Amino acid sequence: MEEIDFILDSAKEAMNNAIAHLEKELRSIRAGKASPAMLANVQVDYYGSQTPLSQVANVNTPDARTISIQPWEKNMLHEIEKAIMIANLGFNPMNNGENIIINVPPLTEERRRDLAKQAKAEAEHAKVGIRNARKEANNDIKKTDVSDDMKKNAEADVQTLTDKFVKEIDEKYSVKEEEIMTV
Repeated sequence: MEEIDFILDSAKEAMNNAIAHLEKELRSIRAGKASPAMLANVQVDYYGSQTPLSQVANVNTPDARTISIQPWEKNMLHEIEKAIMIANLGFNPMNNGENIIINVPPLTEERRRDLAKQAKAEAEHAKVGIRNARKEANNDIKKTDVSDDMKKNAEADVQTLTDKFVKEIDEKYSVKEEEIMTV
């Protein structure tokens, strides 16, 4: 019985990780309004090592269409600007000698559809992770030394978990899609 509980806990942890990854990916998909999370994946060359932008500069949003980046060291301005261009986020950073300003352009209808497709792809990717966790758990259950009834009950528990997490993914995707498509 402890073995089954361990398998279920492992499956639940793997499914939670898939949800956490989905949330991180959805945060990086911009929905028309400026957010520091848009630059979360930008890596800056900081004295030879790749460092997250948030660790070398202050990133904030003075208004809904602007991101302001104030480096802690002035000599990092050029490196930050370069890192944003390399990240290929579709932004055009402007360096004023003190900080970097990014004007977030309003999204076109076509771009909104592309972003919604990207969000859907991330949701599908998360569902694949959930299904892989289910498959792994079911395989582990089959290898245990317990009665067939206990195996069937454990597999039913895994399916219940799977359904719950897939529903959560669908809800998160719906919220993000609505956020993206709202003008």
